[in-house]
Parts: sequence; C-alpha cells; structure tokens
Amino acid sequence: MNSSWHFYVLPIVLVLAGIMHFIKPKVYLRIMPRYLPYHKLLVYLSGIAEIGLGLALCIPALKTFAVYGIIAMLLVFLLVHFYMLSGEKESAGIPKWILVIRIPLQFGLMYWAWWYL
Repeated sequence: MNSSWHFYVLPIVLVLAGIMHFIKPKVYLRIMPRYLPYHKLLVYLSGIAEIGLGLALCIPALKTFAVYGIIAMLLVFLLVHFYMLSGEKESAGIPKWILVIRIPLQFGLMYWAWWYL
C-alpha cells in the first residue's frame, strides 16, 4: 500500500462510521430488517466490524484480510439497503432516490476497498 494520504481515507471513513454505531445506535436500529434477530447486538457488532476492518486496512500484515472483510461486510449491508426500499416505514423517511443511489454506492465502496490490494 502506498503511504500517500489518500490511502488513509477509507480506513478513517470506516472507523468513523463504526463509532457512529455506538454514538447513535437508534439511527441504525430504525433501519434493521425485521427478519434479522438481535437488532441491538447486530448494530454493535457491525460497528465493531467497521472499526476493526478500518484499522486492519492500515496494518500491512492484515490488509488483504481487511479488504475481503470489508467487501463481505458491504455485501451483507446490502440486505439493509434493499430492505429500506421495501416500504414507507422501512425507508426511515429517506427519499427513495437516495435509497436507490446507495445500492451502486455500495459496489463503489467495494471497488474502493479492492483498490487497496
């Protein structure tokens, strides 16, 4: 991995996003698919995963693991994105066009992670 500043942007984004799961868990609880159990636990575990994978991306020995972990995590997060498209209540008041844009954005984030290999 290059030591340029831009290689630290994705790790910072992931760590900050993960921290938000602990600061504002209600935001994430509102968008959890009903068919998934243990919503609060899943919100905290996903926050831990984002923080851990973001930090691991900065450690050369863990970088490859982190890249594949980030891609897997983002694939799982697609469940939430599609769930939010399923109805008015599920959308949490977010306009449908934003929810639709988030789906290709997930794939863009996966590509960004892949770029770290």
